[in-house]
Amino acid sequence: MNIKTEYVEEKSPYELRSTKITLENEVILAPETRRMFEEAIGAMRHHKTIYTDWGFGAVDPMGRNMILNLYGPPGTGKTLAAEALAGTLNRKYIHIGISELESKYVGDTAKNIASAFKAATNENALLFFDEADTLLGARLSSVTQGIDNEINAMRSTLLIELERFNGVVVFATNFAKNYDSAFVSRIRYHIEFKLPDLEGRKQLWNRLLVTGVPLGEDRVLIIERAAVASDGLSGREIRTVLRTAFPRALVENSVDPKVLWIHLESAIDD
Repeated sequence: MNIKTEYVEEKSPYELRSTKITLENEVILAPETRRMFEEAIGAMRHHKTIYTDWGFGAVDPMGRNMILNLYGPPGTGKTLAAEALAGTLNRKYIHIGISELESKYVGDTAKNIASAFKAATNENALLFFDEADTLLGARLSSVTQGIDNEINAMRSTLLIELERFNGVVVFATNFAKNYDSAFVSRIRYHIEFKLPDLEGRKQLWNRLLVTGVPLGEDRVLIIERAAVASDGLSGREIRTVLRTAFPRALVENSVDPKVLWIHLESAIDD
């Protein structure tokens, strides 16, 4: 008797992709944040000299990988910067959120983590974990139910994979204080992302207010006023302001629309 079996390929919990954006051209960073990235990139590019030619690898076996942590408020560009770092390094990019790792099946979350590291190794890809505080929290000492065992297994697997990995891992979080010390000690660069200052907001407004937008007032003056008025807003929130302001200009005059300061001001106030 011949029994026909059908092979169903298991869907990967992550997406591997290429990126064309770079830190140099597409990301607006505070000076100190950019300096930290440049230092990390320099360490990667001179890795052979330090660890092989100088022999530092004999006393620093963990130095074969590069682990970065990007932390700061939501909307400050952490995810964009991680992808742009992959572009700067000319590497592919794997973006993983906790929802892509978690599984309803016992043990599968840890397997998904191991699978992601394997793919990053095979593809020489930068491995990016978003919302990393969920992953990097303290292991539970009082285990009372099955989910506790799953969390501990997930975090133990992540520690093991970080020890073995030879590539680049980037974590991002809004809550770095929740990290377990075992993970903190393995991260080489902790890079802070702050809300943009006045100069940073000017650069963001200049970038996001694309030249195709018809303005009814002087562009330089609008950017100056918007930068002052948007104090406390993140880059993401400034983009949301523009998403709100542009339709207002079109509703007001769809025949010959002009974006005015009043449209931006009201959107900022909202």
